[in-house]
Amino acid sequence: MELTAENKARYEKALHEREMHIAAILSSKSEKKVVVAGPGTGKTFLFKKVLSGKKNTLTLTFVNSLVQDLSLELYGLSEVKTLHGFARSILSSLTKRDIKVHPKLSEVIKDDARILLKEDINFDTMFYNMVIENEKMKFYRDKKSYYNYYGYSDIIYAAVKYFEQYKDRIPVYEQVLVDEFQDFNLLEVALIDLLSEKSPVLLAGDDDQALYDFKSASASHIRERHKNGKDYESFNLPFCARCTRVVVEAANDIISVARELGYLDNRIDKPYLYFDHEGKDLESDRYSQIGYTQVFSAQIPWFIEKKISEMAEDLRKEFSVLIISPYRKQSHLIAEVLKEKGFKNLEYVDKTKEEKLVLLDGLKLLLEDKKCNLGWRIIANFFMNEDELASILGKIDKDHSINIFDLITSGIKAEVFPMLSIIRKIKANRPIDENKFADFLKKIGLNSFDIAKEFLKDDLDASSPKIINPAIRKIPIKATTIQSSKGLAADMVFITHFDDLFFIKQKDKTKIADQDICNFLVALTRTKKKVYLVSSTKKKPTFLK
Repeated sequence: MELTAENKARYEKALHEREMHIAAILSSKSEKKVVVAGPGTGKTFLFKKVLSGKKNTLTLTFVNSLVQDLSLELYGLSEVKTLHGFARSILSSLTKRDIKVHPKLSEVIKDDARILLKEDINFDTMFYNMVIENEKMKFYRDKKSYYNYYGYSDIIYAAVKYFEQYKDRIPVYEQVLVDEFQDFNLLEVALIDLLSEKSPVLLAGDDDQALYDFKSASASHIRERHKNGKDYESFNLPFCARCTRVVVEAANDIISVARELGYLDNRIDKPYLYFDHEGKDLESDRYSQIGYTQVFSAQIPWFIEKKISEMAEDLRKEFSVLIISPYRKQSHLIAEVLKEKGFKNLEYVDKTKEEKLVLLDGLKLLLEDKKCNLGWRIIANFFMNEDELASILGKIDKDHSINIFDLITSGIKAEVFPMLSIIRKIKANRPIDENKFADFLKKIGLNSFDIAKEFLKDDLDASSPKIINPAIRKIPIKATTIQSSKGLAADMVFITHFDDLFFIKQKDKTKIADQDICNFLVALTRTKKKVYLVSSTKKKPTFLK
């Protein structure tokens, strides 16, 4: 179809305006910039432009999975690290010491406090909010010193205190980029502020996509720097090239109505615009509506299969699918049913940190050092009752020169050492006694019978005829939760369990929180072509209005 002069002018204007926004950022002489970039507005493209021609650069974010995504996108342009990864590497380099970090240290010390102090203390939250000087934190420091490990939050705190004391040792970069700044907490912001004293810093984020309040993150940090200056020059990336027109308009409608009702009161007022482009216009015309349906929970996989089939018939080429559910259990169940139906290219994505201690956490530490205090402390959780554990913790609390290894009974060691031997054999690909291996799997929470049954089931399923159409069997599908959908996008998106029960977190479903609105906006704007909202109850959800 030939372009009309009017459409051609419209596309050229949109492209020019988008380039002008990027050019304004690139040409700015300010050492501190903050860029508010909505979903699909080209933040990574901007990063590449900012980093071009520079050699000594650093890109920071806070989640390992986001580091992996950015590392690929910025390969060869920038070193990409989590904040705790950066803190560990720079402190190790500056102090010439081997610094060890364990992601679950705070959970171990929290359990120590529960047993010894009879208190439930969230030490991570105290670090996040820089609440440091009190007796509870002294307890943490004593235990951290004894275990000789840092956790994710206290290693960042250690870097902040080190740089505050030795300002001349703050590293210098040609450019520091900070991604997802709306999800940073007070501690993380303190580290960025210190880096900004020595290097040019660009903060990027969007307060409409703030999802991580569970780690005391606050969108106020990006809002303060964008609205009130605070030494930062402010920019926007307004043009969404990912979503169709109907999705961009829906996102703006949600924000507009939310503001009218008194929500998102402190939100950064910024444009979020559909990007006029020939290809995107064709998709917008083709997928001009947001789909909505009500089906029972058990029917959701059937509905997804049906709509994937329709999309395949419509496009007649490969496309990507993203299934977003409010909770892990829902997402897992949908993924498993779709696998049983015959979908062969389905991945479950979970970017959130699992805090629960498992036996394997301790065994892996003992592989490196068979007398590791932290390793034996974790092991003790699984081999001792509460009184026995309290007795050991009481002894080391009085005398830090005592190793937990020396307090562990020979009976427990006789169980643990063979398990370590099996793990070493697995790593070295050496033969293992089948009975001992089955017993080992059972001890670490895996059942050899279930594993074998699942393997055989998969093998039988692969060889048996499927009802599913072969044309869609290998369509790439990702199933995930709302929080873990950050950074993902797909041609076709299903937002499941789209009901007040799950999308409004408060018990009183008439009271919506800003967080609920942000969660929905993030889920909605993952789509490139078509999005379906799938309710599992008869009552129409509030967000549908």
